[in-house]
Amino acid sequence: MSKLQVKLNNIYQFVDASDVLSLKNKVNDCQKLIEGKTGKGNDFLGWVTLPAEITDDQLKSIEKVANELRSKSEFVVVVGIGGSYLGAKAVIEALGNSFSMLDNGGTKVLFAGNSICEDYHAELLKLLDKHTYSIVVISKSGTTTEPAIAFRLLKQHLEGKVGKTEAASRIVAITDQSKGALRKLADTEGYRTFVIPDDVGGRYSVLTPVGLLPIAIAGFDIRQMVEGARQAMTDTSVGVPFEQNPACQYAAARNVLYAMGKKVEIMVNYTPKLHYVTEWWKQLYGESEGKENKGIFPAGVDFTTDLHSMGQYIQEGERFIFETVVSVEKPSHTLNIPNDPENLDQLNFLTGKRLSEVNHMAELGTIVAHNDGGVPCIQITIPELSAFWIGYLLYFFERACAISGYVLDVNPFDQPGVEAYKKNMFALLGKPGFEDEGKALRKRLGI
Repeated sequence: MSKLQVKLNNIYQFVDASDVLSLKNKVNDCQKLIEGKTGKGNDFLGWVTLPAEITDDQLKSIEKVANELRSKSEFVVVVGIGGSYLGAKAVIEALGNSFSMLDNGGTKVLFAGNSICEDYHAELLKLLDKHTYSIVVISKSGTTTEPAIAFRLLKQHLEGKVGKTEAASRIVAITDQSKGALRKLADTEGYRTFVIPDDVGGRYSVLTPVGLLPIAIAGFDIRQMVEGARQAMTDTSVGVPFEQNPACQYAAARNVLYAMGKKVEIMVNYTPKLHYVTEWWKQLYGESEGKENKGIFPAGVDFTTDLHSMGQYIQEGERFIFETVVSVEKPSHTLNIPNDPENLDQLNFLTGKRLSEVNHMAELGTIVAHNDGGVPCIQITIPELSAFWIGYLLYFFERACAISGYVLDVNPFDQPGVEAYKKNMFALLGKPGFEDEGKALRKRLGI
């Protein structure tokens, strides 16, 4: 049977297998905290059993709205930041055609509100002047700065383009069940809504409507994605022994490497479509573990592309890093290297080979080179890039992240440090109540 595999053989010249096994009891205790919902941040553990709790009626409701928006929109703009967009973006990029934005057919999903870049949003509005579009706005509170600004701009633009009544039929809000600015606005304006569960934090929300609605709008099979997550939930549960549990093994291995001074984990892919899976993973692990002056710093590279930029540092720079390589066993297409009679590039020895074989040998050769250069490497393989296996992979990472955070003895489900920049930004912008702080900051910054 096909399965996700975690391979640790390329860390064992740096740590002993017994070192990983030594965390077995601690990891198993963390598993009990997760499933018993008794650990730190246990009010945000709704994601643990979410795959099994998603009903057919919920999926039908999401698919219905997705189809309605697709029928009337060339573009759907998803407004959100952090977990409110990264999961959907990761899945859409992983499952989509690399050049889908150049196709004329089908509804395209765009993203806004994940920055405050003036040029980006101005250029987006200019594009939308010429096309039909709808909006999916995602925020529990409705007051997060970046998406709130973007939605204000887009709402005004859409109402000016199609009128207030039609605009309301083209706006869907994914927000809190009963409170917050976005909930109040949605109720007042008559927007259709989906609920972000109270017990699911943003970076764990890809299997809620936060991720499933945009993914369905993009035309992908959310039922298969949920099914993959259900299988991952079973395969990583507390009842699966440590030796057969991929989430437990991954969490243990990375913590053993961290304890020996490997402070940076570099996520590596050899498939460009996985770039945003890495971006999603970076938020998941960085925001979950990076607190109390603890945590592995999550970074990412796209190979073989970045072997020609970051490869030198990874090979011979400071030795505080380890790699986690995500491999896809079976590509979706077949492409063989042709023969060239002139052979000026001296590559005729590759004639007839599939590009995937060359890519895989590059992967294996790089792992050996980086091992020889002092970099441990964890390998994670999935059979193919499909909705099922992406759903599986994302749940696997969520489970392993929760385990790893508990091993570190931090709360993997809060993010207190995120508020620091906001307070300073509001003070500098002159928000009422922040006047004194604003004066002090301007003096400190010399502005």
